[in-house]
Amino acid sequence: MTDFTALAERYVAAFDEADPTARKARVAELFTTDVRYTDPLADVTGHDGVAGFLGAAREKLAGFEFRLHGEVDAHHDRARFRWQAAPPEVFAAGAEPPVVGFDVIVTDGDGRIAQVHGFLDVDPAL
Repeated sequence: MTDFTALAERYVAAFDEADPTARKARVAELFTTDVRYTDPLADVTGHDGVAGFLGAAREKLAGFEFRLHGEVDAHHDRARFRWQAAPPEVFAAGAEPPVVGFDVIVTDGDGRIAQVHGFLDVDPAL
């Protein structure tokens, strides 16, 4: 049985990975080879597509940290959870993060992420 909270934590942490080589290794560990990741800003497939998107997100949100926000709700092979992104000083001050998202993931039989359906609840660029 998949520990969806641990999987969501590892997923969110992949957005924080600064080193491109380490990021690719995290993607390979977390996602199936044919993963499809969709959100308002991306529709990518495969490890290279996801790693590229994570790299682009890090560039766009330079200096931000990504954090899981709240409980993970899961059943069968899927889970949903919220996450936040902000500079560390925003989190330290207890202020509202400028970026908040809600993701639904679907896993394969081995507990790796096969699909991501992402939504942006708060994004100043929208």
